[in-house]
Amino acid sequence: MKNLITFFLLLFIVQQGFTQNQPQNLLSGKYSPEELKQILIPQSQWIPFPKITDREGWAKADKQRMEILLKNAEGYLDYDFPYIPATKSLLIVRTGDRNEYQAISFKKRNVLGTLLLAEIYENKGRFVDKIVDGVWSVCEESWWGVPAHLPKTPENAGLIDVSKPFVDLFAAETATFLSWVDYFMGEKFDQVSPQLRKRIYYETNRRIFEPLMNQYHGWMGYKTDGSRPNNWNPWICSNWLNSVLLLEKDDQKRAEHVYKILDVLDEFLNPYPQDGGCDEGPGYWNAAAASLFDNLSLLDLATANKFSYAFQDERIRNMGQFIYKAQISEKYFLCFADADPQPGMEGAMVYRFGKAINDPEMMKFGAFYNNLNEFEMQRFQFFRNLFELFIAGELSKAEKAQPLPKDSWYPDLQVLLSRDNAGTTDGFFVAAKGGHNAESHNHNDIGNYVVYYNGLPLLIDVGRGTYTLRTFGAGRYDIWFNRSDFHNAPTINGQTQLPGAEFKATNVSHKTDEKTAELSLDISKSYPETAGVNSWLRTVKLNRGKNVEIKDVVSLSKAEKITQHLMTCYPTEIGKEGELTIHYKGDDFVLKYNPKQMTASIEKIKLESMEDAGIEEKWGDNIYRINLEVIKPKVKDQFNFTIMKKQ
Repeated sequence: MKNLITFFLLLFIVQQGFTQNQPQNLLSGKYSPEELKQILIPQSQWIPFPKITDREGWAKADKQRMEILLKNAEGYLDYDFPYIPATKSLLIVRTGDRNEYQAISFKKRNVLGTLLLAEIYENKGRFVDKIVDGVWSVCEESWWGVPAHLPKTPENAGLIDVSKPFVDLFAAETATFLSWVDYFMGEKFDQVSPQLRKRIYYETNRRIFEPLMNQYHGWMGYKTDGSRPNNWNPWICSNWLNSVLLLEKDDQKRAEHVYKILDVLDEFLNPYPQDGGCDEGPGYWNAAAASLFDNLSLLDLATANKFSYAFQDERIRNMGQFIYKAQISEKYFLCFADADPQPGMEGAMVYRFGKAINDPEMMKFGAFYNNLNEFEMQRFQFFRNLFELFIAGELSKAEKAQPLPKDSWYPDLQVLLSRDNAGTTDGFFVAAKGGHNAESHNHNDIGNYVVYYNGLPLLIDVGRGTYTLRTFGAGRYDIWFNRSDFHNAPTINGQTQLPGAEFKATNVSHKTDEKTAELSLDISKSYPETAGVNSWLRTVKLNRGKNVEIKDVVSLSKAEKITQHLMTCYPTEIGKEGELTIHYKGDDFVLKYNPKQMTASIEKIKLESMEDAGIEEKWGDNIYRINLEVIKPKVKDQFNFTIMKKQ
């Protein structure tokens, strides 16, 4: 009998594990293709926003924002839409520069979108010809994407093979611009020439719809290296969905596109961590989790709320909530991977996401970032502009607050965020991470931590610089800010961390209480075997209201040279024995270490490469690396640091 009970218990455990590992298919598993076609509002009847002739409908749009857009559009009445020379595209292989091409391309789309919204608001025909010029100019471009996203093959070599269209982020974005132009300006275009709408559909179908339905794109599912899809998946899908819902008049084809989009989105959602943490860093949340929300909101509009069930899903809710839990202060957010320390928030979109998942804290957070004085047209995810125009009144009356939770723990992401007290930026904020070195937009940063005080940076993660050819190529880890020795991590026996999923944190644990918060992890597996690291147990501990302690307990098979690195954006000097003084915003901080064990030096990082322009833009020319070199390395040792306000 006992053996029989054991057998059924094991069978239950195996079945549970099998069930838990099955794809959830939250979106594609809800409706069959036939059911989906039935619930989709036909293209001819779908009116997601008032048509341009519906002046009563547009009277409900936010007048102040529309006036700002109108003024901006008037500045473009003399704008000539430029062609983009082939040599601008060739820069990606000649110099590694991607920005000259992108600047022209992005500006054209920004102008087109601004002119469109101004014409909708004014409805006097004043901007029609300029919109016509913009549409024709964009349709004549050889490539709607950007050179950095071209296939890295000799046959491309910086120029698109126009006979083999494929879809990148900005090709999909372009389709969205043209689709809304067609939706709002269709009748006016017909008065100019029937060729305009015909051209919009022809080019969008050829460059976007047919390639997406007939060929596999790498962003649609797992990559060849085994990594799961990143922000490209929902970001492109949101524009694909937007465009096909608006442009495709054949309702059967339209439904087939939408069904495939649901399947592709599930490839992103199924393996997404249950905790909702964005491994690309909070700066990419806007393109990842928020883009998934864009898809859901568009699907809801196109089906009379038949996809609202998804907002009750725990993982979707966690994905939304991640952004306000990753907030450090009004300007700063947790920065790791290719994230931006000051990413900026789209308050209206965040508010809508919070409303959809029924999270009052997220709604308050979104409303907090609703700032009319900083309003400008959203260049990417163009459809967010329309939602914002019609929710602005509600948003302006909503309660505003920064939730600033005391502690947030992400077990899948292996990230802990803690502050001295909930609801305030006063005092210390500390975050530390484990994870692995094959995360999307990865930096080799296992065991890295950041320390902020009163909402401002003290010990930092530098984040990303300007994207160039090297950024996503073979030279990625030749760029200094992607390497572990320019994070708050050690160099061990001359070895730094390596990229790859096998280079990871182990034995990760955390604990929090009223007085402390700490993350412990072994970072030894993030280094190559040649580093000779048996174990390197790091503990990052916040003593609330007092200080931050770092303790490393190490066991090595050899001890040749060990250097601890710490990054800051403030001038630092060696003070009295065993102390470094960080000159922080008028209040000095002290980094205490054992002077009998380590010797300190400080270097200011020279910002001189093409990639460094982005670092200087974010931090100024103010990046310093503290190096603490072990005087007599031992195979078994312990290192302690304390960061505290100078008394």
